Formats: sequence, structure tokens, C-alpha cells
Amino acid sequence: MEIGLSSASFYPNVKTEDSIGLMKSLGFEGGEIFLNSPSEYEESFIEELLEEKNKNNFRIHSVHGFSSSFEPFLFDSYQRRRDDMFVYFKKICKAAKVLGADCYTFHGMRHQGAGFITNELILEVYNKLAYVALEEGIKLAQENVSWCMSSDINFLRMIKENCKYPVFFTLDIKQAYKAGVDPEKYIDIMGENIINFHINDRDKNNICLLPGKGDVNYKKIFCKLKEMGYNKVGIIEVYSNNYTELKEISDSKKFLLRQQ
Repeated sequence: MEIGLSSASFYPNVKTEDSIGLMKSLGFEGGEIFLNSPSEYEESFIEELLEEKNKNNFRIHSVHGFSSSFEPFLFDSYQRRRDDMFVYFKKICKAAKVLGADCYTFHGMRHQGAGFITNELILEVYNKLAYVALEEGIKLAQENVSWCMSSDINFLRMIKENCKYPVFFTLDIKQAYKAGVDPEKYIDIMGENIINFHINDRDKNNICLLPGKGDVNYKKIFCKLKEMGYNKVGIIEVYSNNYTELKEISDSKKFLLRQQ
């Protein structure tokens, strides 16, 4: 499995346009780009990122938007609000296509009571999301996120089994543990539709650490992923306060390569 890096690991200390060259300098050939504000969805900015990508010969596997600002409202009961939020969604799908990404890492709905939205509307929205993404050649990759509906195994099963268009998945280790769910249970549900993988570590005192700094059993997780047919890229995604020196990130990549 190739080991990549997410630009989110530098937030908020490094500008998005500077993150590609930095990731390359740390020994990463590819990874995920996190767009940190709506202005970064614009065509002119994406062209700047494309120039950086080409200059550094860097492979962008996935694109992640500033999700909390609009993704939950794609499922709002008020249609005009949903329609307005789709403008952002489409921009990111177009950006992902320009950057040569395979998928869009998606958070989606926050936790909410059953009375606020029906499963019929949820599936309608997911079908629209998946279709719009596929029009741009991009796969919608629903991430398991502890504060979102996607932390619920049954919710993931529902969208996987009932959507008209394929929904793919991003597995995130830290989000699994934050939700109190073994990552392997998410792998069982996501199965052959896993398209992206966020790697991080943890211990009894810290919910997110650089891989190799905690007690996650990577060999077991890698083995399970291979059983499901996933052996593409694992992307280190941590917070900027999880390290003090950039060299620690490069060392983390070396550690992960030894676990395979």
C-alpha cells in the first residue's frame, strides 16, 4: 500500500497552495488536499494548485472540502438551502476533476433525530450527490465521522444498500475510535466500496497521534483491508499539534511501510 499525506495535517499553519511542495519535500508522492475555505473552491485557486501539483509531480488521490460549512445543509429540510449548498458541492467535484483526484472525501449529515428528515430524502440527496460526482469522474467517498450520521453502522449499511448510484467510503481510524467502534467493523460494512483510507494512531490518553506513536494494530487493519480488496493508498491525516518536527511525519511513513 502506498503511504500518502493529507494537507490537513498542517492546518492552520501552512497555506493550502504551499502544502503540496511541503508534502513532496517530506518524501510523499501523493495524498489528499483539504480545501480550507470557500474561496479555495474557485477555479483560479484550483489552477494554482494544479500548477503546484504538476511542478512537484505529486499525485492527488482525494479532495476534502471545508465540510462543516455546507455539507450538513445538503440534507436540510428547506429545499432552497439544499440547492444553495449544492453549488459548493459541484465546485469541489469540478476541482477534484481538474486536480486528477479519484474521490471526494465527504462528511455529510450531523447526528440528528429521526423526525427531522426521512430516509427517502436522505437517499434522494445521496443519489444526487453520487450522480453529480460521477459526472465529473469522481467517486463520492463517505467518511465515518464520529459526530456525523456516518458513525452509525446501520446508516452506512442503509445508504450502501439502497442508493441508486454507488456510494464509496473513506475509512478513518481515529474517527472510528472516537465513535467507540472497532475500525474492523467499519471495514466489514464498507467492504469492496472502500476507496480511501485515513491513517492515524491513538492510545488511552490521546485520540489522535502520528502512526507509530500509539497502540493501533496496523498489521491487523492492513490485513483486513487486503481481504476486502483494498491495497491502494493509506493517507496519514493528523492534527498539527500531534508533532513538533516535520521529520516525525516522514518517520511515521517509514513506520507504516514496515507494517505491511
